[in-house]
Amino acid sequence: MKKTFLLALVLTATVLLARAQRPAYKVYAIKFAASNYPFTAADWAKGGPNTDSVKINFMVWLIRGNDRNILVDAGFLNDIEDAKEFKVVNYVRPDSAISKLGLKPGDITDIILSHPHWDHIDGVGLFPNALVWIQKEDFNYFVSTAWQKGEHNGGFAKRDVRTMIDLNLAGKVRLVNGDDHEIIPGIKVFTGSRHTFNSQYVLVNTDTNKVVLASDNIWTYYSLEHLAPPSEGGTLDPAGYVKAVQRMKTMVTDVKYIIPGHDAKVFSKFPAAADGIAEIK
Repeated sequence: MKKTFLLALVLTATVLLARAQRPAYKVYAIKFAASNYPFTAADWAKGGPNTDSVKINFMVWLIRGNDRNILVDAGFLNDIEDAKEFKVVNYVRPDSAISKLGLKPGDITDIILSHPHWDHIDGVGLFPNALVWIQKEDFNYFVSTAWQKGEHNGGFAKRDVRTMIDLNLAGKVRLVNGDDHEIIPGIKVFTGSRHTFNSQYVLVNTDTNKVVLASDNIWTYYSLEHLAPPSEGGTLDPAGYVKAVQRMKTMVTDVKYIIPGHDAKVFSKFPAAADGIAEIK
């Protein structure tokens, strides 16, 4: 009887210690710009109705905890030419947008880049102390093969290539080699949707649940709800994109904790932490 009781005490203590040591983060969606273009669901999801309007925001995501301030994606600078077609309004530079949560650019310890399209990577140089995490295959394609004849460089900006090469030369880039890697305690990255050559999404342990920050591996809630691949050009592998969405749904206790990359509805689904900032809880 005593042995059984002592064993139970040891097991309970082990579980409590493991929980205490497991990093638990808070997660925020931060809007730094919006689009004034009259998009519909059809613009963002294959088979989506062209009668349903979709409000598009540009966002970065902040993961806070365990003595780290981690951004998922870095946004863009408003002088980039590609932004014009989106009729960008209400722009706030990403390094200023985080100040609403009491953070300075130098407070950001890490940036996890989901992929190297201009609206997600162009602001990476704004955060001087950050280590930058990107998939190795995505990085290699972005800085080299994409610029060869017949390859895909739509959505890539040459100045971002130069920035990433400079950051790599400075020892500030960490290359992630493939799927299902815990790159920071309590934070894993996964691949499969091929929004770019090998784009990644992020799974975060919070105090009460797990959150998937899909970024452009799911553009809008329509694709999440209908398992619809993106409209033309949104992925190199439509079937893989859908499988990735299905996989994300197995990672969370509630589908609401899967956060698409551009749908403004996220700010009505979750409580406001500040103007233009929602806490994912």
